[in-house]
Amino acid sequence: MTADDAALAPFWRRIPLEEMSREQWESLCDGCGRCCLLKLEDEDTGAILATDVGCRLFDAGSCRCRDYANRSQTVPDCVTLTPETARSLAWLPPTCAYRLVAEGRDLPWWHPLVSGDPDTVVAAGVSVRGRVHASESEIDEEDLPDRIVKWPLRWPKAARGTR
Repeated sequence: MTADDAALAPFWRRIPLEEMSREQWESLCDGCGRCCLLKLEDEDTGAILATDVGCRLFDAGSCRCRDYANRSQTVPDCVTLTPETARSLAWLPPTCAYRLVAEGRDLPWWHPLVSGDPDTVVAAGVSVRGRVHASESEIDEEDLPDRIVKWPLRWPKAARGTR
């Protein structure tokens, strides 16, 4: 790759996570909502198990946080992603752009920054739209183990490859 080619490369290929502007950083989120699903930790194995239950601030229709600016104050265990956490959180979905870029990988075809269309994340089966059973405020905590699902921690078949 020549210097000219590198200069024309998309920002996520040429700018380290730590050096991205706030706008660039925020644009990496594809709006899938997978990170907003509740997770449980197996006390015996330490394995992280995903559920189909959304955080109390998660809007399942838009797949966005209802109060993004204040989420950490409202939900104290909400994790604010940083370059460091993007590299270390094992529960980040394999499709997560923060994780992919932290691992030195490119964004997939369905990511809105690549496709130019926020609906490709839904078309590729990456979005949680239509797959959220309930909000955590609508379900008893003791019922969460019944809501464990595998799909949020997997790469959907429709999202693989290129288009």
